Order: sequence, then structure tokens, then C-alpha cells
Amino acid sequence: MKTVSVIIPVYNTVEFLDMSLNSILNQSYNNLEIIIVDDNSNDGSDIKIEEFVEKDKRIKAFHFNTRKGAGAARNYGVSKATGDFVYFLDSDDYLPPKTIELLVTHIGKEPMIRGKMKNTYLNNSFVVLFDGLFNPKLFTDNRFKLLKNEAATNYLIKLSFIKKNKLLFSEEHKIFSDLYFMLPALLVVGNVKFLREALYFKRKRNDPISNPSLKQYDISQQIDEYLKINEDLKSAYKDPLAQDFLDKNLLNFYKKTVVPYFHQTKDIDKYFGKLNSVLSKVQPEILEKHDWFLKREVKPIIKNKVKKYKKIHETHHLLRDMRGIHKSRSKLYRFIYKRVFMKLPLKKDLIFFESFLGKNYSDSPKYIYEYLVNTNDDRYKAVWSFNEKTNIPGNAIQVKRFSLKYFYYVARAKYWVSNSRLPKYLDKREENIYLQTWHGTPLKMLVFDMNDVYSADPKYKENFYQQSRRWDYLSSPNQYSSDIFRRAFKFDKEMLEFGYPRNDILYQKNTDEHIQQIKEKMNLPRDKKIVLYAPTWRDDDYFSRGKYRFELKLDLKNMQNQLGNDYIVLLRMHYFIANQMDISDIEGFAYDFSTYDDIAELYLVSDMLITDYSSVFFDYANLKRPILFFTYDLEKYRDQLRGFYLDIENEVPGPLLMSSNEVINSIKNIEEVNDKYKEKYKAFYERFCKWDDGNASEKTVKTVFKD
Repeated sequence: MKTVSVIIPVYNTVEFLDMSLNSILNQSYNNLEIIIVDDNSNDGSDIKIEEFVEKDKRIKAFHFNTRKGAGAARNYGVSKATGDFVYFLDSDDYLPPKTIELLVTHIGKEPMIRGKMKNTYLNNSFVVLFDGLFNPKLFTDNRFKLLKNEAATNYLIKLSFIKKNKLLFSEEHKIFSDLYFMLPALLVVGNVKFLREALYFKRKRNDPISNPSLKQYDISQQIDEYLKINEDLKSAYKDPLAQDFLDKNLLNFYKKTVVPYFHQTKDIDKYFGKLNSVLSKVQPEILEKHDWFLKREVKPIIKNKVKKYKKIHETHHLLRDMRGIHKSRSKLYRFIYKRVFMKLPLKKDLIFFESFLGKNYSDSPKYIYEYLVNTNDDRYKAVWSFNEKTNIPGNAIQVKRFSLKYFYYVARAKYWVSNSRLPKYLDKREENIYLQTWHGTPLKMLVFDMNDVYSADPKYKENFYQQSRRWDYLSSPNQYSSDIFRRAFKFDKEMLEFGYPRNDILYQKNTDEHIQQIKEKMNLPRDKKIVLYAPTWRDDDYFSRGKYRFELKLDLKNMQNQLGNDYIVLLRMHYFIANQMDISDIEGFAYDFSTYDDIAELYLVSDMLITDYSSVFFDYANLKRPILFFTYDLEKYRDQLRGFYLDIENEVPGPLLMSSNEVINSIKNIEEVNDKYKEKYKAFYERFCKWDDGNASEKTVKTVFKD
């Protein structure tokens, strides 16, 4: 049985090592020599590696004293290899159990065989392979198509072939070092087998900010390195196949990386000379095969005419922006926004408000606005973004979200006030002031404190980072939140530590008279106690991006049977949840207030709260009323989907209940529950509620709106 030397360079990937190394140890082909080269990691990867060395005799570990890069680590690994074949695995990637067996079985007499790469953002991608024979595809003259992603991973290569041809990775370059190995390999190999059933899961890291992969490095660094590598390889390898590949690869890199970078940074002068040097060597017949846009841009670079290039680049960008605007109203509005509205001056007295993506009039933006209205502050004019026209006090202009008026006013307003992220394509000017009020004290792990992202948006962290760079102020309800927000949002501007404006009503309007007025407005019975059920959404259960599904686990029918004489239940789903709850068979007992504008009014009318992992209980605790936690999927939510900041089993001010019967029994015995959690509730209130005093809106307005 032939031996496969699996070479794994490691640098600061401790969070991925268990998954990666176990995927190798669990291969069905077990005659492996596993060579791990630690490139001077400083995150505990070295310790994790040694734990694996103790577990399996097939593992050999080597540790560099200084960081040398993945290329040097792989070269060192090859020098230590004694197997018949070499296989490269990156330490954040992983394999299905049969990958290496399939490659060994089908390589035959060829020097190398490649499997299929499959991108993933998660720790658990699944594949089902059926037993049987597979037919590898043979690449000959078209073998350079296999080098599309420039990577040496998921190739099984004969060690004798590597040594005979003196194949080495570049140790000078960090990002594209594989090209120095793979280009000469494909030149001399003649044929390459490709087996699509031999899968390799390539992790696309969802945190390109604090833990980037090589391909997520700064774009300017990628451009510098790629242009140097392309020039070096063009000089070193004159074979027509190599020249064709390098020219095509360069033009593709220019189109996919350089053009967007120039649009974002306008940094053309810095790179124009380098681009002229490499693009002037592109074969004319290769350039002519590309689209009209690309040819028209590249030709002035080749002729070293920077002014002409800038004009053409700007014209092309305009034309690219115009693509599809006659077919899409959204694209047309965004085009007008960028090309017309953003050129108009800011209105220094205009404030743009939005709450929960325009779904309702609520939360901290509402109470900041109402403070301005109630104090007759005529220095400012307000515009509100809504999905539907809404009845609100004052003289604010209302615009439909994503209408042409929406784009006009968001472009003209000096001040933005929102409790959730505004779209990334909205450009914030230097003079803009953006108040992000946020929408809750965090229980669940946030953004950069999360490992895997199980939501519908795999680029969640990257997008969040870009959007949150625009925030000038961030509201915080307590010190606990301030500490988390700074770390998890990477926020380094001014934190408004006044409590939440949305909680002002819990202190100002917590009277019998006002509560009865709200009940009357909501058409609720006055002779029943009220239970508010407000669960959160689950990251992994969704219809599409931003539209989540929720399955109601609370047995409302049984609750009606046992509690209906004394209680009613108000349902309040998270604003991300898209499906409507069907409560038609329990009318008069359960009421769906998911679309009710202001959850704070639901807090005031309710006698107790049932929630799960929603941050609503932090706000509700200001009322010092009972809180029950219906946490039927605690282990999954805590250990897989999100993770918690609090020790939820010991620190929350109420019991964790796993079934509807437990919920019902707790409601029946609510006085006993109150007595049991009295001291814990008191400590919880001191920690999370003491900044709230009913005056957060006033303090916020006086800090942010200074003109």
C-alpha cells in the first residue's frame, strides 16, 4: 500500500485545526504520513498541534522560530516527506472521508491527479458518495484550466515528480506562492487527471477583518504581489502555454481586482506605471479576445497615457452603473442617487430616521424624534423611512423605503439615526453624522465574537465591518454592552452611555392610567392578566437572506385550556421572521402583535414575559416584572449557532424551561418563581438597568445635535 505524505502549513488557525486535522485522521485511506509545519503561530496553534501528535503516530510536527510564510512551510514539508505521493491541505480547510482514497485509486500512471474544490463558510459541509467506479477526466492541452484558482491544494502528486522537476513554492511572496510551483508542474506534466468526486472543502473565512485568509489580505498588497509575480513568471517561462495562461490570468486579475479597487480608491497614479510594465507584454491576440470594455481600458495603459485612461475608466464606470437601469427601478434609483443626489449639498438641519428597516415607528429612533417634537425644537426638520405610510406625531416627511424620495433625502440629510444597519451602498459623506442606536443588550455572540456564521449571508462579518465604519455615535444601555460593542463591532468612536432612549417610556409612562390607555388602544380585555411571548430568530432557519422562518414550539392550545380563565398571550415575533403565526383556533386567548410598532408598549401592558435568547429581557427587567425563559433548543443555540456572553443557566433572572408544561406550571406558580429569583433579579437589575432613568433621549439629543 503506497504512502501519501499530507503536508499542512499552519499559521494562527487554532479555531479550525480540530476540523481540519480530524478530517485527515478520519480518511478511509489510512497509510498516511501527516507533516504539519507550524509557521511560528501565536494563537495556541502550536499547542493544539502537539495534542494531535500525542493522539496519532502518523503525525510529524515541525515548528519555525520565525514566520516564513506558507511557501516556505510547504517546501520544508516536501523536504521531510518520505511517501510515494504528496498532498497539500491548508489548515483551515477539510476533506470528506474518501477524498485521498479516490485520488490514490484513480491516479494510475499519471504524475498528478486533481479533485474538485468546493467553497464553504461553515464547519460542517456534507457530501454523499456512492460506492462504485468513477471516470476521471483527462486534461492535456487545456490543463491550465485547472490552475484557475492558482492553488496547489487537492492535487495528489508523485513525490518523485516533484523532486525530478525541482518544484518549489515561492518563499518571497505570501499570497500567490502556489503559482511558482504549479506553473512549471503543469508545463512538464503533459496530462492531468481530474476527479470531480474527490472533494476538498475550501473555507471562505467569514471574518476577513480580524482573521483573514491569504486571499483576504489588503487589496493593494494583492495587487503589488500579483503584478510582480506575473512579470517574473513571464520572464522565466517562455513556453506558449505558460505565456497564454499568464496573459489571460493577468487580464482577469485586472478586471476582477484592479478595476473595482480603482473605483473605490481612485489610486490610479500609484499603480499605473506597474500596470504599464506588465500589460504592455500581453500578447495582442490574447487581448483582442476580451470584451470591448477591457480592451478600451487596457490600450491606454499599454500606451502609457494616464489622462486618457482616467477618462475612459470613469466613463466605463458610469456605463457599468447604467447597466440594467432601464429594466430595474431599483438600479435606476441607485444610479440617480450616486450620480445626481450625492452631488447636491447636505442640508444641515435635516435628520433622517429609520427603525427596523422601515418596518415600523418604534425603538430608540422614535423616542429621540419625539423628544425633539415634544420640546418644540425647531432647529431641525425630520424625514422618516417606512415601508408603509404610518401615523406619527409632528411634521416629519414620510418616504417609502427605497423610493426615489428615500434616496434623495438620505443623500441630503446631514444626520442619520437608525437602530439597524443602513445598506452598504449608501455613501456616507465626511460631513454626515450617523447615530447608531442599536437594538438591544447582547446575550447572543455578536459579529467578531462569533466563529462560524450560520445566517443567510456568509459575508456577514465583512459587510458588517464596512457598514459600521460609518457610525459616529453608538448608544449603549450598560457597561456590559459598551465593553462588548467595542470589541465585537470593532467600534472606536463615541459611545453614548446614557441607557436606551427606547426605555424612557418604561419610567415615564409606567402608570395605571397610561397602561389602561394602551390596552384600550390595542382592544385587549381588562379583566385578564397578560403574558408577552417574544422569542428571537434562529440563524440557520431561513427562507432567504433577511427572511427567517420560525416554528412555534410553545403549546398555546394547552396554555389556553389550563390558563385561559385568567390569562391571555400576546405574541411578538422578531422583525426578521417572515412567516405569520397561525393562531386562528385560539382567538380570544392569543393575539399576534408581531407587527405592532412599539414593543415597549407591549412591555407596559404585560404582567410577565416569556422569551428565549432575545435581548428583550434586558429591557423588560427595568419593570421588575417576572421573566420566564423557554429555551427548548438551548444546547444547539448556545453551542452551535451563536454562543452566549452570559452564563445563561446561572445569571438570568428567571427559570430556564424546556417544555410547554414547564412554562404553564411556572405561570401557575409565579409567586414562588418570584421568591426564588428575587436576589438574582436584584443583582441583574443593578448590572444591566441602572443607566436607564427615563432621560436617555434628552441626553442623546443634547450630545449629537449640536448645530
